[in-house]
Amino acid sequence: MSRKMCNRVVLFALGTALFSPLALAHPHSFITLVTTVITKDDQLTGLKMQWTMDEITSADLLYDAGDAKPDSPVWKKLAAEVMANVLGQHYFTEFWHNGQKVTFNNLPPEYGLARVGHQAVLTFVLPLAHPQPLKGQTYQFATFDPSYFVDMSYDRPEDAKVPKTLAALCKISVKTPQPTEDMQAFALSLDKADAPPEDMELGKQFAQQVTLQCQ
Repeated sequence: MSRKMCNRVVLFALGTALFSPLALAHPHSFITLVTTVITKDDQLTGLKMQWTMDEITSADLLYDAGDAKPDSPVWKKLAAEVMANVLGQHYFTEFWHNGQKVTFNNLPPEYGLARVGHQAVLTFVLPLAHPQPLKGQTYQFATFDPSYFVDMSYDRPEDAKVPKTLAALCKISVKTPQPTEDMQAFALSLDKADAPPEDMELGKQFAQQVTLQCQ
């Protein structure tokens, strides 16, 4: 397997391939999240997501894109490949309402991949399978890699957003977990070729929880 393919496996298929010879503990890669709630007719319909990959993670994608213009078929092809892997992992996102998982539509209405400086940025709309009521409701969601090969997190609490038209009705907050010392030590102990037990959902222990609460 080539280094290029290995990097993509780690990024999006999240297998056990090598990522970096200097990576000795989980996570190996970092994605910064920005999420905006999408509504229509006073109902929650989805999430607009922006994932900014760190420079090392971005390198192969940007190399493949070369000097292609933003509207080039090259970028569209790369975006489709990346999005297919994201869809294969259910958008790396869990969404909850009243203790029940909310399901997603597996056909995003829009997505794209772009270069911003030395980083690759994936944007897409995560559509809910069915519109959800807003008034008086509370929702929680989290975006994470279960294996914790990739750290997916918000740099700032305000990077989880509601549109201005919803600001008077709904509030959104980000809670960063505090894993136990044992859990942190376990993550640090994992070599780049190690994979935590699937049922452990290591990444979920470190995942930021976003709460949307509407009056």
